[in-house]
Amino acid sequence: MCGIFAVYRYSGDAEAYRQRCLDLAKRIRHRGPDWSGCIVADEHIFCHERLAIVGVDSGAQPLTNEDGSIILTVNGEIYNHKDIERDLKQSHVFKTHSDCESILHAYAEMGTDVVSKLDGMFSWALLDRRVSPARLLVARDPIGITTLYIGRVNAHPETLYISSELKCLNEECDVIEEFPPGCYYDSNVGDFVRYFKPDWWDGDRIAANPVDYKLLRDTLTMAVRKRMMSEVPFGVLLSGGLDSSLIASIAARETKRLALESEASEIDDIDARAVRHFPRLHSFSVGLEGAPDLIAARKVAKFLHTAHHEYTYTIQEGLDAIQDVIYHLETYDVTTIRASTPMYLMSRKIKSTGVKMVLSGEGSDEVLGGYLYFHYAPSDDEFHKETVTRVKNLHTSDCLRANKSTMAWGLEARVPFLDKQFLQVAMNVRPQDKRCSKDVMEKAIIRRAFDTEFEGAGFTEKELAEGPFLPHNVLWRQKEQFSDGVGYSWIDSLKETSEKKVSDEAFAKAAERFPHDTPQTKEAYYYRELFEKIYPQEACLSSVVRWVPRTDWGCSADPSGRAQAIHNKAL
Repeated sequence: MCGIFAVYRYSGDAEAYRQRCLDLAKRIRHRGPDWSGCIVADEHIFCHERLAIVGVDSGAQPLTNEDGSIILTVNGEIYNHKDIERDLKQSHVFKTHSDCESILHAYAEMGTDVVSKLDGMFSWALLDRRVSPARLLVARDPIGITTLYIGRVNAHPETLYISSELKCLNEECDVIEEFPPGCYYDSNVGDFVRYFKPDWWDGDRIAANPVDYKLLRDTLTMAVRKRMMSEVPFGVLLSGGLDSSLIASIAARETKRLALESEASEIDDIDARAVRHFPRLHSFSVGLEGAPDLIAARKVAKFLHTAHHEYTYTIQEGLDAIQDVIYHLETYDVTTIRASTPMYLMSRKIKSTGVKMVLSGEGSDEVLGGYLYFHYAPSDDEFHKETVTRVKNLHTSDCLRANKSTMAWGLEARVPFLDKQFLQVAMNVRPQDKRCSKDVMEKAIIRRAFDTEFEGAGFTEKELAEGPFLPHNVLWRQKEQFSDGVGYSWIDSLKETSEKKVSDEAFAKAAERFPHDTPQTKEAYYYRELFEKIYPQEACLSSVVRWVPRTDWGCSADPSGRAQAIHNKAL
């Protein structure tokens, strides 16, 4: 992934404004430390900060077609780029080996239809100068794994600003919106157009498919496999919980397969290059000394034979990082900041090892109803509706955290659980098969799908011969939310620090100080205060969404999993 910044129809002299745009784009250079690019075309400016993962030697951006009439700047990875290239009907000159260039040439043939053809995570802006006025097309991936914002200036409503992060826009724009996932913006239409419309998107349509364990396992395996597309060393984030451990297990098996096929020269160099340079899968975990996640991750890493890296941080190191975390995350949401801080610290350590990309387990809890508060769902239908709502809002919480915590250090995170094909299977499983209860652990269907002792999982003899995917006590470990698993004293210390930082008098006037989205706890007040010190512009508030459980189901409003009574009733 990278950082993109573009200005469409600048009202003044665009060439004179170029240096200001370079300065603004520099604010997201952490996302793309490998190279920078800028193209000024008429009244339009396109900038790019590059993190090189695929097409390392030749993939500099912005990209242009043969005559420069189409300009493209992309943040993301297109996993099916080879299929797209094979389906092109005309002859095109490819200037790079980047997977992103496929967008450019496919657009030239099919226009906006290209967006729905893409399989990957992406945010991009394209300028088509073949028409007058020039056409702007901006798109974001279906779930919002990548971050994207659009800004406007009241005095010049025809001008649009596009950026991967808020910090490029907050001083330039009067109005800033988060670009909606699963949509594109077409200047010919003058509005957003939804292109991602799967049958499960309507939460009122209750899923009815009985669970197919083999299909569930096969689609997740394929999701991991396609995300191993890399020319640089990569690894896995491993908390020792179910989600990250499953991804690590699949990746470890796929790494062995790729290494064997690479030796036999049965696959092409791009798919195998990272494995050739880094033949043993590397795993990474973080926590306070003695944290539950560190202990569990150690066990999983030993079982999978990964090259394991364990990072401990102190509470003081975490507290010292809070302001930087809010700067990079661009949110004041309590649960996002709690979980992002250790991830932010770990990402810096990971980058120092030479790894530039990691696989991560985000999305599973939303898709499968894995948060502990799902135990309180009043009915099957309500359980299903909540999973749909949570998936639709992932871009405001876990996707935002995973993207910005890692990209703060130029590290890319890929999330197999949010693969389009896996979502199509998992989101259509009927809720009575998914639902957790006092007798059924959360996410039981994915646990069974990878449990070689479960007769209904449909394992082949070859799969069984490879042995278990995970130790039984890991596969069936109760959910720990990341901010809890890194060490219970982390959240406790955040609350204690907030009590000291925010006086009773100040908190009593919270509604006066923050009339929009008033903080309900001192911890929330503290984060809001830091946020508005960094981003004082009112336009910056519109993109922040707070993550809270369903209190109307009778569970605690505290986002910590430990706050839910079911946490202490592990089966």
